[in-house]
Amino acid sequence: MIAASRLSGGSSRISLEAASPRYGEKAIVWVLAMCGVLSVLTTTAIVISLIGPSLNFFRQIPVLDFLFGTFWSPAIQPASFGVLPIVVGTLNVTLWGLLFAIPIGLGAAVYLSEYARPGVRKTIKPILEVLEGVPTVAFGFFAFAFITPLLQDVWPGFLGSGPNIFNAGAAGLAVGLLIVPTIASISQDAMMAVPGGLREGAFALGASKMRVATRVIFPAALSGIVAAIVLAFSRAIGETMVVLMAAGATPNMTLSPTEPIQTMTAYIAVTATGDIGTGTIEYDTIFAVGLLLFVITLVMNMISIRFVRKYREVYE
Repeated sequence: MIAASRLSGGSSRISLEAASPRYGEKAIVWVLAMCGVLSVLTTTAIVISLIGPSLNFFRQIPVLDFLFGTFWSPAIQPASFGVLPIVVGTLNVTLWGLLFAIPIGLGAAVYLSEYARPGVRKTIKPILEVLEGVPTVAFGFFAFAFITPLLQDVWPGFLGSGPNIFNAGAAGLAVGLLIVPTIASISQDAMMAVPGGLREGAFALGASKMRVATRVIFPAALSGIVAAIVLAFSRAIGETMVVLMAAGATPNMTLSPTEPIQTMTAYIAVTATGDIGTGTIEYDTIFAVGLLLFVITLVMNMISIRFVRKYREVYE
């Protein structure tokens, strides 16, 4: 209720404050604040857990040798700790995944936002988002048992020998399927948030629906679309089971989709099995690779935030 308080002159002033305290709203505010604090504390704890063993690792291996070395064999003597092959392997899978997911995800977003009827949109979008709930191990098995044989069957002979049984291309396609719902859902939400007046004005000038979607809606929703792509990139670069099952464990420094590769997450998953003694340099390698993966993801998110702020459209 709106409470009115009497002033000295006999006039009344309307107050927008509730007549009685709203303890439920205060409790919700505290719960949301605790969620934010918990997120910050969790991130801080992850960083702290990575820094200690990583410092022990870099006391023995120079940082430049780690970052720019081209041979990766921490467990084979003579040991080599150049992380570049598994970084390139990670970018290899992510590249093919994004090349597959971005056109499909954005196409689905444009269709759901501009072409689909409300009933069709309410049906297709939940079905599309079901892909996000499928266990990643299922995608890995699908890539190994279906995508790889399919690529071997249809691979053109003039491009050389077909994909190996473990290859970056099959893993990239499976990762692309995994991140399509992320790109489609967030991009569609960004397009739906564009004011209807822009659409109506473009239609009034005689623009076709396709021109409105590509020349008006897409640029207006660009900041949200970029955020969707960067979020999908972060999901792809951190994927483990798909690349572990489909891409293999060979640290090749190549961008070819036909070769087996090893990613940073796959190395961590294979190595962190409890068979390595705590405190050894092989053990500390896991944390050094994890810290590098964290830094890459952080840098990508910072670039995304800067890009979103630069191209954000503000409507009144």
